Amino acid sequence: MTKAELIDKIASGTGFSKADASKALDSTLNAIRAALKKGQKVTLVGFGTFSVVKRKSRKGRNPRTGETITIPAAKLPKFTSGKSLKDAVR
Repeated sequence: MTKAELIDKIASGTGFSKADASKALDSTLNAIRAALKKGQKVTLVGFGTFSVVKRKSRKGRNPRTGETITIPAAKLPKFTSGKSLKDAVR
């Protein structure tokens, strides 16, 4: 499902116009993004939890040259699905 298809589903499910549904979706995604940027968790009960995980730096190998390189540490977004979502997919 694309973002445009999701906006159509939101609009038809809520009675909002497509423009209002688009604004609502963008606002929701921006709020989640801002919370993750601050290092906070976002929990949507029954759906799942968005969080940030820290990955340590590690040694890697350049596949082209075989040279050993250091892959820098990084913070990455993580999504853990909730029980209701898991059950719905099964």
